[in-house]
Amino acid sequence: MNQEAAPPASNPATLLFIDDEANILSALKRLFRPLGYTTLTAENGAEALALLEKENVDLVICDMRMPVMNGAELLEQVRDRWPEVVRILLTGYADLNSTIAAINRGHIYRYISKPWDDNSIIMTVRDALERKHLLAEKQRLEELALRQNEELKTLNASLEDKVRQRTEELHDALDALEQAHELLQKDYFSTIQVFANLMELRKGTMAGHSRRVAQLSSDIARRMQLSEAVVRDIETAALLHNIGKIGLPDRLLDRPYMELSLAERTEFDKHPLRAAAALMALDPLLKVAELIRHHRDHHDGVGNPSGLRGENLPLGARILLVASDYDAMQQGLIAPYKLSPGQALDMIVSGRNARYDPVVVDAFRDVVPHAGNHAPASSEFTVTSAQLHEGMLLTQDVVTREGMLLLLKDTTLNAERIREVREYEQNSGEQLHILTHSI
Repeated sequence: MNQEAAPPASNPATLLFIDDEANILSALKRLFRPLGYTTLTAENGAEALALLEKENVDLVICDMRMPVMNGAELLEQVRDRWPEVVRILLTGYADLNSTIAAINRGHIYRYISKPWDDNSIIMTVRDALERKHLLAEKQRLEELALRQNEELKTLNASLEDKVRQRTEELHDALDALEQAHELLQKDYFSTIQVFANLMELRKGTMAGHSRRVAQLSSDIARRMQLSEAVVRDIETAALLHNIGKIGLPDRLLDRPYMELSLAERTEFDKHPLRAAAALMALDPLLKVAELIRHHRDHHDGVGNPSGLRGENLPLGARILLVASDYDAMQQGLIAPYKLSPGQALDMIVSGRNARYDPVVVDAFRDVVPHAGNHAPASSEFTVTSAQLHEGMLLTQDVVTREGMLLLLKDTTLNAERIREVREYEQNSGEQLHILTHSI
């Protein structure tokens, strides 16, 4: 256990790294030392708890597999005793059950797979600390709004000017609170996007599948004039609908569905139930879990384990099935050959009233051109990273060729985001596809 002196900074954040492997701790210290943070290290859970009792720590990065006390158990204690400390878990793909336990018991902010990407882990820590600051600011604004509201109640009716002044201040505080809430909502959805990347990182053939399905599903839902809250649940379900495949063996993911044996299909078809079970513990995702659970059920009820059919199936699940199958047919995930967009469209239409809800199919046909290309709106422009400038609004997600999400659509670019995009291109040698509202 030791402490590293960070370079001079204004109120630097304090990070605690916990791992029983000295080389991991050394790597983390080398990575974060130049960034202005105060860093602490501990080799086990007891040592980490002792440090937390005497040091003011902002964020912990903890390994999952440690002797005596594993990461899930440690982070649960940190949550109970120091709830304001941001908790991040280091884990491997083999630790799915332990990772789920850490999410449920330790309420972790993120988990990061080993080996990590330096830029990714730095951005995760930076975003986590920004979110912590935002939550503190949100609480301050809430307290300010409450205080000002109490002051307004005590004002005399004759002091109209003072009432007007205090009311304006209250409105300003509420506006700031609303902006803080919007930022938290965006951060939440960004977390969902990163979580959805997990499956696609395991199998590169699925790269981008979840995001394409999410976009098409939300387009269909809006065409059906569903509320924005319902659209957001459907979009979230689409992003996470394949997360249950994490626990499946490679032999079931390396081949198209039609080439699997009956026993293999039976095992494969359980992935929606696994995903729903993993998400049911999270209250904000209860509706999403229900959509994922039924997203492979047929409209006519044939073969549905749930026994549901027709309108008894959640509408979002019926939408998700159409969007997912349409993209999977083109990627060769169902049959051992890839269909063109037009052929995939014809297959969806041919399943109307049987596998697919006819109402959903009609809305799907309206939003997907017969040519099969989801053309960008005329107000979008493709730009290079060299053309980016502050104030630009992204009209599509910025995604790497491997399917990793870098920036969400509707992000307004600032100098820091532009720098990160350019550094990624320089380090990876990849030119990103960037769409914005203007040049």
